[in-house]
Amino acid sequence: MVMIGYQSAAGSRMSVVTLPVVSRPISTWYALATLLVALGAIAGALLATGAAATNWSWLHWICKPLATALILLLAWSVQPVLSTRYRRRIAAGIVCSLFGDVLLMLPQDLFVPGLVAFLCGHLCFLAAFLSDSRFAVRPQWLLASWGYGAVNLWLLWDSIGVSLRLPVIVYVVVLSSMGGQALARAWMFVRRGDAQAGGACRAAVGAVLFMLSDSLLAWNRFHAAIPLSSLWVLSTYYLALWWIARSVQRDDTLVEAGVAQ
Repeated sequence: MVMIGYQSAAGSRMSVVTLPVVSRPISTWYALATLLVALGAIAGALLATGAAATNWSWLHWICKPLATALILLLAWSVQPVLSTRYRRRIAAGIVCSLFGDVLLMLPQDLFVPGLVAFLCGHLCFLAAFLSDSRFAVRPQWLLASWGYGAVNLWLLWDSIGVSLRLPVIVYVVVLSSMGGQALARAWMFVRRGDAQAGGACRAAVGAVLFMLSDSLLAWNRFHAAIPLSSLWVLSTYYLALWWIARSVQRDDTLVEAGVAQ
């Protein structure tokens, strides 16, 4: 809220007026362009198999990081913002995800560096969610998220190589903490009837989708191939980033200004 006031010679009677805030809604064309690029990344991954791998890999290599870059631009350009600090932390998380995209799609096996990039991204998202709520503000959501991560880890444990177990454990703890904090924060704002509830709910949806996407990726990598895995993993991943990026924008478009007359 922005308060504006001045003192007149006649007196100091106060009145409240409502002024519009400059709002920058999401363009339908921008959303459509992001969707088409994301679909290109998914199509490229699905088609780049077997003998056709060379013919279609270029589509995946171009569209996968481009879709993430478009979502990053969305997070950086929407108005009005929840806070500058929140925007910067969310944008930093998406940048880390962009690095992770590039590392994981290269022909070399760069799983651990990609894991580290996404780990840094989740730490940035967690820092953003902690900018206006304390850690474990609703502990039941954090415990539920940790439980989900622990069950997945337990079920996949024998399939995870010994050298990868420690990095995967750290990743699961950070990812589930990010998801649990997003859910707890959303629940807190909804219960309060706070104006930030809409953005917090969008962030929570994105965090849950990120957990789902990474779960599918883990099961596909460590347990058994999932039919059309690229479709499920990438679609949930891009939806996760989209909703997290959308959480940067405030829902309210009006502020009150106090004017001394």
